[in-house]
Amino acid sequence: MTETISFGLLCITSFFTLINPLGTMPVFMSMTAELSVSDRNKTAKKASIVSLITIIAFAFTGQLLFNFFGISVNSFRVVGGVIFFIMGMDMLQARLGQVKIKDNEVKSYVTDISITPLAIPMICGPGAITSSIVLMEDANTLPKQIILIASIVLIMFLTYLILYSSTKLIKLLGQTGINVMMRIMGLIVMVIAVEFFFNGLKPIVWDILRGK
Repeated sequence: MTETISFGLLCITSFFTLINPLGTMPVFMSMTAELSVSDRNKTAKKASIVSLITIIAFAFTGQLLFNFFGISVNSFRVVGGVIFFIMGMDMLQARLGQVKIKDNEVKSYVTDISITPLAIPMICGPGAITSSIVLMEDANTLPKQIILIASIVLIMFLTYLILYSSTKLIKLLGQTGINVMMRIMGLIVMVIAVEFFFNGLKPIVWDILRGK
């Protein structure tokens, strides 16, 4: 029971920090500044749904991709740990990845920003995808798998609520508050990155030594 609860806390913490809805919120506001309130809400809803479907799809099909390309989970953990660490460093310094758009592409870009780049790769980025695949591999029981999916749904619902209330939240937190939250979540992401990296490295090193 304790192990299941710990796994649930890991899932919630991992996805919240990696999806980072508070960090996405200012970028979301800047990309939807020209939209009406109703269109902005529709964009937030569509982006959240697309991200939810994408993350769950990768969680269930990740192993098939591994088998097809001959990739081991441990190797993915090591690479995922490196990705998480870099993301955590950026978050720790409160750096937001801005999407560069050419002036002549603005209109076509705004028409469907809910899918790209808002849903993918801003909300559902490499960190969240990697985490879903690795955590599904660790979910060796049905209760853990249910907790994993429930955690993804919960975090995506929170993401939708945060984007939906983005105007009020930005005014409430202010830029300083948002930067502080990003730094805290960045530190958590870096800790998760270290755990992922060494959990993947240990079996690889052990197999090398045993092979000798």
